[in-house]
Amino acid sequence: MEASTKKILVIRFSSIGDIVLASPVFRCLKQQLPGVEVHFLTKLSMKAVTEANPYIDHFHYFNNNLNELVPQLMSQQFDYIIDLHKNFRSWLIQFQLKVPAYAFHKLSRQKWLLTRFGINQMPDRHITLRSLDALAPLGIVNDEQGLDYFIPEGKGIQITDIPSSHQFGYIAIVIGASYATKKLPIPKLQQLCAQIPYPIILIGGKEDQLEGDTIASIDSIRVYNACGKFSLHESADLVKQAKLVISHDTGLQYIACAFNKKVLAIWGGTSPMLAVEPYYGAEQLALHKNRIAYHNFIVPNLSCQPCSNYGKRKCPKGHFNCMQLQDTESIAAMAMQWI
Repeated sequence: MEASTKKILVIRFSSIGDIVLASPVFRCLKQQLPGVEVHFLTKLSMKAVTEANPYIDHFHYFNNNLNELVPQLMSQQFDYIIDLHKNFRSWLIQFQLKVPAYAFHKLSRQKWLLTRFGINQMPDRHITLRSLDALAPLGIVNDEQGLDYFIPEGKGIQITDIPSSHQFGYIAIVIGASYATKKLPIPKLQQLCAQIPYPIILIGGKEDQLEGDTIASIDSIRVYNACGKFSLHESADLVKQAKLVISHDTGLQYIACAFNKKVLAIWGGTSPMLAVEPYYGAEQLALHKNRIAYHNFIVPNLSCQPCSNYGKRKCPKGHFNCMQLQDTESIAAMAMQWI
C-alpha cells in the first residue's frame, strides 16, 4: 500500500461480541500501516464497545438515517473500505462512496446449510481470522496478539463495588445472552453454582436481574448477583478481575478472551462449528499451561445443533436438550481445576 493512501473506513454495525472479535483489524491496520487514519462505522448503540480503543482515530455512528450519514462519510474521501458486516446496508454505503472495498467471507450459505440441514461445509477458519483476511490486499498480517477491549479511565469498578467475601478471588458466570436458546435454564445455573465451592459473581444486564436473584438464592453470600448493577465497562472489569470466566455464547465471553482469561464456554443453540468459539492470539496462549485457555462444553451427538446462527427465543424441537443435558458437574470440576 502506498504511503500516501492512509484513510480507511472499517464497517461493523453490531454486536458487542462481533465487534470485539473484529478488534485485531484496528490494531493491525494502525500498527502495520504507518500514518494510516483508521475510521470506524458502527451503530450508535454500540458506541461504548470501542470508545476507548486507541487504534481508532475517528468514529462514525449509524442511527437509522443513511441519508444523513452517507454525505458525512463522502466528505472524508476514504481510500479504502473494510466491510466486516457484509449486508445490504454496508453494500449501499460502499456503492455510494465509490471507493475500493474489501469484505470478509461471511459464509451465509454454509451457515444456512449447517443450521437448516446439518450439512457442515464451514471452513476451519475462525471469524477473527476471516476478518483479518480482508486486510490481505493491503499487506496486513495477523500479529497474533489476540482480541482487544479497552476500559476508559475511571469507568472500571472499585474494589468496594463487590462484597468483601469476593475481593480475594471469584469465578465470573455470565448468565445473560441475546436469545433463550443460548442460555442455561435457571435450575441448571443453580445446580452449577451449587457445585462450585468458590465465590461466584453472576454477570448480566438489567434484563437478567430477576433470574440472577433466583440463581443467587441458593447461597446469597457465596453467589453475588451483579446483573443490572454495572455498565458494560464495569462488567468487563469484573470479567478482567475474575479468576475464571464461565459464559454462554455472548459478548462478555470474547471480552474475557481479550483480557486473556481462561474461559469455559457453554454452547446451546449455537455452536463453535459456526467459527465463533473463544479466540486467543499465539502470544496469549503462550502464557497458559499447555497453551490451553478455553474449553467448549457441548452436548454430544445432537443432530439438531446448531439450530441457528444467533440463537432463538425457544427450542424449535421443544426438548432443549442442548442445554438441558449439559453436564454441570463436569463444568464445575473443570472450573475448580483451572482456578
